[in-house]
Amino acid sequence: MFAQQNLRIVARKEIQVIQPVKEKIILGIDPGTTIMGYGVLRITGTQPSLIAMGIIDLRKFRDHYLKLKHIHQRVLGIIESFLPDELAIEAPFFGKNVQSMLKLGRAQGVAMAVALSRDIPITEYAPLKIKMAITGNVQASKEQVADMLQRMLHIAPEEMPQFMDATDGLAAAYCHFLQMGRPAITKGYNGWKDFIAKHPERIK
Repeated sequence: MFAQQNLRIVARKEIQVIQPVKEKIILGIDPGTTIMGYGVLRITGTQPSLIAMGIIDLRKFRDHYLKLKHIHQRVLGIIESFLPDELAIEAPFFGKNVQSMLKLGRAQGVAMAVALSRDIPITEYAPLKIKMAITGNVQASKEQVADMLQRMLHIAPEEMPQFMDATDGLAAAYCHFLQMGRPAITKGYNGWKDFIAKHPERIK
C-alpha cells in the first residue's frame, strides 16, 4: 500500500500540466536580416489559437542600419496592434560566418529592445528546442514544423504563408505556450532592470 502511494506521488511529479490562464497573447519572432518572421497566439484557458502571422521583409534595404530601423518600426507596430503579454524569440544559432552572426544578433537585439521598452517579458529558445517542442524531432525541417503547426492550430491551407520564416516565428510562440506551467529553463527578462541585473557586463 505504501509503495503504491509512493508511485502515485512520483507519477504526479513527473506529469507536466499547462496551467490555465484567462487569456494571454504571445508574440513569437524568428530573427532575420533578410526576412524576419512573426506569429501571434491567443491563449484562452489552455487552448491556443492563431491571431496572425507574417513577415518583415527587409530585402529592399541594402544598408544594414536601415534594416535595423525598419525592424524597430515594424516590431513596434506589431506590438501596438496585438498588445502581446510576452515575447518568445528564437536565439541565433552559431555559424561560421562571423559577420552574418553579428548582423543577426543586432536584428534580434533591436526586436528585444522594442519589447523591453514596452515592459514585455522575453524568453529565448534555441532552434533545436523549438523543433523538439513542436515535432518531437530536433532534426525536423522547416516544412515539418510548418505542417505540424497547421495541424495543431487548424490553419486552412490557403492561410499558410509563402515564407516559412512566418511559421518559424509562430513556432517560437507555440513553443513558449507549451512551456507554460513548467519549470523555467530558458532566459527570461522582465523589463530593462531585470535585463541589466542579469547582464551587468553589457552595461558600460
